[in-house]
Amino acid sequence: MPKVYGTGVFEFRHPRAAEYPLPADVPAAAAPDKVPTSTGASITLLDIQRDRLTRVAAENWGVPAAAAAFDSGLVREIYATELRVEGRGRKTVPLHRVMILEVSQYLENYLWPNFEPDCASFEHVMSMILMVNEKFRENVAAWTCFHGRKDAFKGFLWRVLKLKEEDRDFNMAEKTNYLLFMINAFQSLEDELVRETILQLVSLKMWHTLSFGRLQMELYLNPELIKKWTKIKRKEIKEAKKTGQICDASEMLENKFLRNLIEEFLEILDSKVILSSQDSGDESALNESLSGQVDDSCVLYCERFMEFLIDMLSQLPTRRFLRPLVADVAVVAKCHLSALYTHEKGRLFAQLVDLLQFYEGFEINDHSGTQLSDDDVLQAHYSRFQAFQMLAFKQVPKLRDFALCNIGSIHKRADLAKKLLVLSDVELQDLVCNKLKLISEKDPCSGRRDFLIEVLVAFFEKRQSQKDAVNALPLYPNEQIMWDESLVPSINYSGEGCLALPKLNLQFLTLHDYLLRNFNLFRLESTYEIREDIQEAVPHLHAYINNEGDTTFRGWSRMAVPIKEFKIAEVKQPNIGEVKPSAVTANVTFSISSYKPQIKSEWDALKEHDVLFLLSIRPSFEPLSPEEAAKSTVPERLGLQYVRGCEVIEIRDEEGSLMNDFTGRIKREEWKPPKGEIRTVKIALDTAQYHIDVTEWINMPDLLETLDFKDTFVDADHVVQSFPDYQVTFINSDGTENLKPSPPFKIKLSKKMRESTHALPGNINSDLTAKNNMVDDISQKEKIIVETYIPADPGPYPQDKPKQNSVRFTPTQVGAIISGIQPGLTMVVGPPGTGKTDTAVQILNVLYHNCPSQRTLIITHSNQALNDLFEKIMQRDVPARYLLRLGQGEQELATDLDFSRQGRVNSMLVRRLELLGEVAKMARSLHLPEDVGYTCETAAYFWLLHVYARWEQFLAACVQNQEKPSFVKDRFPFSEFFSDTPQPIFTGESFEKDMHAAKGCFKHLSTIFQELEECRAFELLKSTAERANYLMTKQAKIVAMTCTHAALKRRDFLQLGFKYDNLLMEESAQILEIETFIPMLLQRQEDGYARLKRCILIGDHHQLPPVVKNMAFQKYSHMDQSLFTRFVRLGIPYIELNAQGRARPTIAELYNWRYRELGDLPYVREEAIFHKANSGFSYEYQLVDVPDFRGRGESAPSPWFYQNEGEAEFIVSVYIYMRLIGYPANKISILTTYNGQKLLIRDVISRRCKPWNIEPPSKVTTVDKFQGQQNDFILLSLVRTRFVGHLRDPTFRLLLQRPDKLGLNLDECTPFTERPLGETGNIHYITGIEDIGHLVNFRLEHLRQMQYMQYYAPHANVPPTAVSENNADATPPENGNAGNDLHGAKEGMVEENGKASDEVIRNEEEDTIGAKGDLMQEENKMDDRNAEACDIAMEDKIVDRDVEAKEEGNAEANDKIEENVEAKDETEENAKAKAKMEEE
Repeated sequence: MPKVYGTGVFEFRHPRAAEYPLPADVPAAAAPDKVPTSTGASITLLDIQRDRLTRVAAENWGVPAAAAAFDSGLVREIYATELRVEGRGRKTVPLHRVMILEVSQYLENYLWPNFEPDCASFEHVMSMILMVNEKFRENVAAWTCFHGRKDAFKGFLWRVLKLKEEDRDFNMAEKTNYLLFMINAFQSLEDELVRETILQLVSLKMWHTLSFGRLQMELYLNPELIKKWTKIKRKEIKEAKKTGQICDASEMLENKFLRNLIEEFLEILDSKVILSSQDSGDESALNESLSGQVDDSCVLYCERFMEFLIDMLSQLPTRRFLRPLVADVAVVAKCHLSALYTHEKGRLFAQLVDLLQFYEGFEINDHSGTQLSDDDVLQAHYSRFQAFQMLAFKQVPKLRDFALCNIGSIHKRADLAKKLLVLSDVELQDLVCNKLKLISEKDPCSGRRDFLIEVLVAFFEKRQSQKDAVNALPLYPNEQIMWDESLVPSINYSGEGCLALPKLNLQFLTLHDYLLRNFNLFRLESTYEIREDIQEAVPHLHAYINNEGDTTFRGWSRMAVPIKEFKIAEVKQPNIGEVKPSAVTANVTFSISSYKPQIKSEWDALKEHDVLFLLSIRPSFEPLSPEEAAKSTVPERLGLQYVRGCEVIEIRDEEGSLMNDFTGRIKREEWKPPKGEIRTVKIALDTAQYHIDVTEWINMPDLLETLDFKDTFVDADHVVQSFPDYQVTFINSDGTENLKPSPPFKIKLSKKMRESTHALPGNINSDLTAKNNMVDDISQKEKIIVETYIPADPGPYPQDKPKQNSVRFTPTQVGAIISGIQPGLTMVVGPPGTGKTDTAVQILNVLYHNCPSQRTLIITHSNQALNDLFEKIMQRDVPARYLLRLGQGEQELATDLDFSRQGRVNSMLVRRLELLGEVAKMARSLHLPEDVGYTCETAAYFWLLHVYARWEQFLAACVQNQEKPSFVKDRFPFSEFFSDTPQPIFTGESFEKDMHAAKGCFKHLSTIFQELEECRAFELLKSTAERANYLMTKQAKIVAMTCTHAALKRRDFLQLGFKYDNLLMEESAQILEIETFIPMLLQRQEDGYARLKRCILIGDHHQLPPVVKNMAFQKYSHMDQSLFTRFVRLGIPYIELNAQGRARPTIAELYNWRYRELGDLPYVREEAIFHKANSGFSYEYQLVDVPDFRGRGESAPSPWFYQNEGEAEFIVSVYIYMRLIGYPANKISILTTYNGQKLLIRDVISRRCKPWNIEPPSKVTTVDKFQGQQNDFILLSLVRTRFVGHLRDPTFRLLLQRPDKLGLNLDECTPFTERPLGETGNIHYITGIEDIGHLVNFRLEHLRQMQYMQYYAPHANVPPTAVSENNADATPPENGNAGNDLHGAKEGMVEENGKASDEVIRNEEEDTIGAKGDLMQEENKMDDRNAEACDIAMEDKIVDRDVEAKEEGNAEANDKIEENVEAKDETEENAKAKAKMEEE
């Protein structure tokens, strides 16, 4: 017969299967008649036959003695001498004695036939429990023998339950065996005999033992159970009435059994696991030595109890009503706080606790059995947390701040625990026990602060979803998992202990649970096989530490090879929503020179998707002694430090040739045998494991550490000013210090600089004032190195010179540029006039030059804003061939170039012909045939064979002749081609200067042939549509469109395979959230991952929100909230530009209170123009109260079509007044808040300005349409007069400090004044619409009289030159240009005064820049008599809306204009005649 091996020291080379493992030592107190085992660790059939128990079995329950009388004393004796275990070890039964009794059928033939529930002894029941447990351990049918006596079996189970109520004390081994029996029973629910009784322990009745608060919570959350619970209560009351006794249901055995079992476990965990001086009776000396040690028997019991609860919660029939009980007692929280959880011997226990916590919070509806989706779990979490915040706000004053916090900022464990620190112990206990009712006040741990916080945090914290938890698992096993016996047990596992492994039970909670358990077990099964292979291969290497302290191998293994070099090649950034890298690749180099040909061929056979394991081996310097080796683990004996799995991507030979390619990159006929003995394998590492290993990302290639800022900085002082918190040091390219630095600059960004880009959450202010008051201690500042370099000469022609930036960016703008260039989300808030468009353009410019292969998508809300941005991009150093403007608004671009798809295609075709002409010119200069410029393909060959070859020969010759100053000039191979340059290229005086110029010429040639290569696709594609699609999807680097166009054409973009890496969104605060989201989805994912690397949102949430016409959607549904605004509200850090250069400081005060620290640019505070008043106006801004016109103010001819005729007349009168003074029309814009008023104002302008040939203003539009634009003077009509507006707005309070009547300075009749800002001069207040109308009409009539006088005055009486100029200018032009019709200007006056401030009607104004143009001087003032006369004369011309009157007025004006034209013609004829006479 074969031997049955036991558990000796595991010999990994020759593992031996053990069905019945036995202890290595035989008890010394064995009975004399016991036959000793043949070896110390095994038992043979002969040993069993000679054993005393075999003879006892033959005498009492063997087949010959089947009729022998039952002896209960024998059962007690066998239990006491053979089965009962004392002590503190992990042994619960003498396994070999139980095996012998099981083989002899002790249960079937003796214990069970003679079992009577009423009179069976404790030893009898426990003996049966041990025999059942042994059958389960041996994986044989355990309940078959009980089926013949079903009623007796029920009695047996009830007797087992009642054992806990007997007076007899259980030792720890007996408690563990009892618990193991319960585990086996609940694992046998398929057996009807067991199920009928055992499920009564987990019925709804067990809720009688719940605390009152927990019971109410569960009934509230599960209203369908209220009816069942009420029915149970009624039935109990009815039965109590029948018996006449009051019965407490919570004291019934089946109801309280599990709670008593849990409380017993918690008592052991709290007081028995760690031995104290009172645990060993009177043996005081022994007590002192054992104090503080761990009781192994208690540890085993705790582990088994965790297994019991996990089994109960991992199957639905037992989970349904037990989970509330586990939560009510707070088992998981108490286990986390126990000493065993963190003890070195409690590692398995801690793993089991974590598994229990996983199943306690499993994503399933306990009562319906339906799986909860991630959204369901998240919604339940937010609902639970929101209810907690509401309760805290109402009933816990100290938690008011917590109640008002964003859930996303406090639902993590650490943040939540920190918020609870403000509560005292009493307040915390009241909150948890009385208000939230999470645990009972009677709980023995309810007075512990750490326990209360743990319960509260565990209940409300956001748990990681199961999907995320699985995705975070490493794909390949590491050294910790491989040699963890609780996860990957040895092959000689005896079944006596439990493991932290999932079980394939009778039922599974959900499909996800089913897949997850199988996946884990399959993964660990593979881990076991991998572990065995590693343990087989590593010892053959014979690793040791050499004299230099390095690991060296003196042996070899067929399956392991030493690594010569290991290098991380690439770490890609995490995908959106993940924390681990999207991919990690490395290169591993090794040699196979020492192997035989057969083994070499095996290593050369590596191919894509093969799995390798990387081992880090560091053996001990001295060999381990036998004692140390016996105590050490397998990795310690092998010197194994780390194990990491990887997947082969490709393998290359010593020459870099690809081996074993199955992708088609190498054709079969081109395959060659591998060269050399060195192999380099490109591998893909496990990204999840890499994230675990690396805590700080310092090797991310996508993070730009060195930035070439190109033309961002105007000079060196600009760099120093842009980094006030750093000490700037300038160096040359060779590392030497540069004392006279000049742009361009390269800056290496430290980690601190990348993080400190002025980005702050919306509720935090930067302490700039405090910083300005601090002493500048240079020694404490961090140094940054700024490298200056000489850019390559772009070429000898003027068109080769790059366009340069002239904006002196502020430090905050530089921080925004740095943040925008780095991958991730960047949010920039740009108050009015702070240069957010210039910042956006510079981000694009620097991004293009630092990442030239990436493509950027620009999105704006309006065509006007897109065109403004696009026009500024065209002024930067970005080639026009890489720019593309999509949509309808591209026709409005202020450029001669066509940037539409068709326009760009035509431009590329025209450019192709021009470049081919240059190629032909080059061929002529080299005396070669000109047909090389026939196509782009022939040009490419010409470049390689003739141009580039000559350049290489030239460079080789220059290396040997650097001492000759004129060598470059004499030997440059393309001198004839560049003979037409504006300036001579070479001087012949300096080799270095000439060489720099030669490289510039070659750069020009390289650009030509590079452009030709880009034109090649347009040469091959014949269809216009194909060319346009190629241009959009491949050629263009910067593509611009509106969000509306993106939404309309999304399907087309997806079909064409449109790709982009960066997204920049201007006016993002004015775009609807869904319109912001759509541009992020214009491309398909690559291998399931998004390609988008940067998202730059630029806007101002304090300005106009998205336009939503339906008021219900806007006000109730908050549809006008943009994604940008929502991010700001969520506290996502953003950069706020803090210096404006658009408005006077006094006007900026109207709105700068809305921002953190909005200041003014230096030139706004220092330039003289910003300190002069506006000519003709007493104030730079006013809120004018316009009275009702003809008894009517605001009106609405149709719903939402608001108009105010009085304001329209008033504002047009002010405009005419400004034009008569001399303000240019293109510097004035009229804005209003409603489309109805806009149309009315245009109508009034047409009626009142056209008869006088007054040019209309630059813009007459609504505030919405004017968003993002600016002008020097703004007239604003607010229209509404019936309802009260923003009275509490600080802007309103500032406006009320000025008079509500328009104040004019009639002493000033030209647009130039020396009056300082703040001095009002002689104020003339306009009392109403008629008043301003009389003033304007009087000046118009006076101007007309002057014109007539000039037209008909004799030439002999011509005034001086100035009058002649006025006379000529006053002649009504044919094109109706009011600028020449009304006045003339002098250049000197424009240069001196040039600019003025704004006039605001009924609102604050934000825009002011100086006025320039052709202006004239008026000489008369209005007095009272003139005003009265004008009132009578012009009465019929004031704001008459009748059509006939308008036509009459227009006809009359036209007649006068015709008369003026005739008079002009006569004057010109007279002038010609006079000139002829003078000549004669």
